[in-house]
Amino acid sequence: MAVADPEVERNLAAQAQLYGEPLGPLLRRLCEHFGITQARMAEVLGLSAPMLSQLMSARRVKIGNPAVVARLQHLVDLARSGGTLPAEAAEEQLREVQEAERTLTSTRVTAVDASTLLGGLRSLASPDQLRASAQAVAPISTALADVLDKAAGGRRG
Repeated sequence: MAVADPEVERNLAAQAQLYGEPLGPLLRRLCEHFGITQARMAEVLGLSAPMLSQLMSARRVKIGNPAVVARLQHLVDLARSGGTLPAEAAEEQLREVQEAERTLTSTRVTAVDASTLLGGLRSLASPDQLRASAQAVAPISTALADVLDKAAGGRRG
């Protein structure tokens, strides 16, 4: 009879606390549900195959990348929401998880010119509402209050 590794036992308990159950059984069920290999699961999640193996065998406890955790949760939700899928439909869902979560985690900064910003604020609130908002926010941020006043058609004095 093999003696359990105390570190692995601690890691299994920690994974259960973090993810609701150890990652090994969870990921094996997901692989089975979607009809994919462990290597394909690693690809979908955005992990290396060796890292996924270490997580599944409880040699590592935690998934360090929040985007990977989000993709894992997405897969769990998909698996819970439906029965067995034809291989083509399952692969389509896997591609969507891979692409959607990566898109959601990318950062894009776009500049908005003043007229677009002011027009957007004017489309959301009346001049009176914008003035009231400016007065309410003035103690916290005079710069924001100035923008709201300008959108209302006035100037702060």
